[in-house]
Amino acid sequence: MTRRGRVVAWAGAVLAAVLLGTTGAGAWVYQHLDANIRGADIDHGLGDRPANLNPGSKNILVVGSDSRAGANARYGKGLTSMQSDTLMVLHLSADRHWATALSFPRDSWVRIPSCVRGDGSRSTPHHFKINEAFSLGGDTGDIGKAASCTIKTVEAATGLRIDHFASLDFQGFKGMVNALGGIEVCPEHALHDVKAHLNLQAGCQNVRDEQALGYVRTRYSVGDGSDLGRIGRQQEFLKALGTKARSQLTSPGALYGFLDSATKSLTTDRDLAGITPLYDLAATLKDIPADRLTFLTVPNYPREADVPTDRANVVWQYPQAGDVFRDLAHDREIDTAAKRKLTASAAHPVTAASVRIRVLNGTGTPGRAATAATALRTLGFTVTTTGNAPTTGPTSIDHPSGLRDQAEVLAARLPGDLTPREAAEAVPGEVTLTVGPDFPADWDG
Repeated sequence: MTRRGRVVAWAGAVLAAVLLGTTGAGAWVYQHLDANIRGADIDHGLGDRPANLNPGSKNILVVGSDSRAGANARYGKGLTSMQSDTLMVLHLSADRHWATALSFPRDSWVRIPSCVRGDGSRSTPHHFKINEAFSLGGDTGDIGKAASCTIKTVEAATGLRIDHFASLDFQGFKGMVNALGGIEVCPEHALHDVKAHLNLQAGCQNVRDEQALGYVRTRYSVGDGSDLGRIGRQQEFLKALGTKARSQLTSPGALYGFLDSATKSLTTDRDLAGITPLYDLAATLKDIPADRLTFLTVPNYPREADVPTDRANVVWQYPQAGDVFRDLAHDREIDTAAKRKLTASAAHPVTAASVRIRVLNGTGTPGRAATAATALRTLGFTVTTTGNAPTTGPTSIDHPSGLRDQAEVLAARLPGDLTPREAAEAVPGEVTLTVGPDFPADWDG
């Protein structure tokens, strides 16, 4: 799929639907669709947030909501909270000449910060799948708190300042597909997935209703069963959805049904809640040149490589993931050459488990090396020994010749902005972390 195809697919499925239908619509239709869009208060306990390093650019957090509320209750037994099925950040450059859509595998193992729950209590910080953040905040059905916890988690994990939020749930997706008369898919093999309510034979066929929804949600019946494969199928399906919408929504009835389904199931932050701001956003995407649109997935590898007992999750690949986050935070375009480099590096990740670390206490306070070592082991790093540094000083990372990549992987996972340095006296085969007084005493990975 081309870069333009992917981004236009996303825009067509979530935002450009508005662009397609509002032009020439009557006042009543406009007001009705505008009233469908819900604006949520997302400022629930966000706390300290990343600095906005380039105020002209915009980061929009987009969630495919797996809510179990109302008509969606049939999709999960015993699930009373909201779930995030798809998660991405759309970055719009300050000059609006390029854009990048960055997808996060929902099985990404990250730190979930303390969040405000639906009943007003606070959760305890812990590590888990990134999509849990949406269900923590939305445990009582409050999408504003669900969005807030997700924003807080993404901001803490990436350093990106989130400016807007948009969510589309199951029923809206089905309604959009049905208004188009279905979408053609061509699976190479029969797909049977009880969890996704999917039962498809091999070959090209038109899908709608539960089959369409099941097709984009299934993961266990296709390929290796990973969330990464599902992301690819969703992108392909949304491309087809956007293309068909642009070509077939010529009758007022079909157009109205499409837009009514989309807007009824759309929730945004209050500043984005309305036909006019969504129209402006979609128009911005539409005007971006074809060769300046990029679609990425956060570089990652199976967490099993670091924690052999975990076969269900992925961890982000560093320092590549950190480079992507910094580029977007500073509004630097990730062009085709940079994307190729990211793809190539994914084939040979430097895992945390492969990094052997000697942790020294340079604070003068007993126990600081042991505390840091515990957090590093939790992340999967191999801590060989702990001890005291000969003198106190700021936090530093030293490595022998040939271990710069391993040192950079460690630096990328630590708080602050540490630059590894090659040292002739460094222990062969090991990276030395000296914990200084500036290192957060409560850091837990």
